[in-house]
Amino acid sequence: MTDQFPALREQDLDPTPLVQFDRWFAEASGTIPLAEAAALATATADGRPSVRMVLVKGWDGQGLVFYTNYQSRKGMELARNSWAALLFHWQQLGRQVRLEGPVQPVSAAESDRYFASRPRNSQLGAVASAQSRTVTSREELDQRVSQLQQSLEGKPVTRPIWWGGYRLHPTSYEFWQHREDRLHDRIRYLREGSGWRIDRLQP
Repeated sequence: MTDQFPALREQDLDPTPLVQFDRWFAEASGTIPLAEAAALATATADGRPSVRMVLVKGWDGQGLVFYTNYQSRKGMELARNSWAALLFHWQQLGRQVRLEGPVQPVSAAESDRYFASRPRNSQLGAVASAQSRTVTSREELDQRVSQLQQSLEGKPVTRPIWWGGYRLHPTSYEFWQHREDRLHDRIRYLREGSGWRIDRLQP
């Protein structure tokens, strides 16, 4: 059987995982809507996991950034257990990227800049919604947004202190390439001191 996807070979990889991630993301963003969508897994202090989709809004040598309500379920879990994992799944390319590491809040200035760049309706929603908490009806939530919109007409929406960014600092990256024989290619970068060790994992 001929593989529709290319093999992932060590000699083709960049020695720096962030550069390799940039390469793969550039290919994904040209093919896949919302390539920045990733599954974020967190866990309670006693190890009970939960997972949800987030949009990763940026990355650099320090890590990958996403934004949320600090009082949401993921925010409360990260406050008690700062380790998390991200998974990007780009099905059309037969690729996944897995990252693990500790998470820290970004600076208030960084959160302010991103919040100011959001559409106004998204800003209003972030202020009005007590994320992850119960609400009696959709109508109650819509009314809360409408009232907020009226009270702030002609005024900027200020980022609430309970909403902002987190940065995951990867201690490992795994690049996964689909193969038709199910012997998928898995290459892991593992942080060692100031550098990275590269290993091939069995599928």
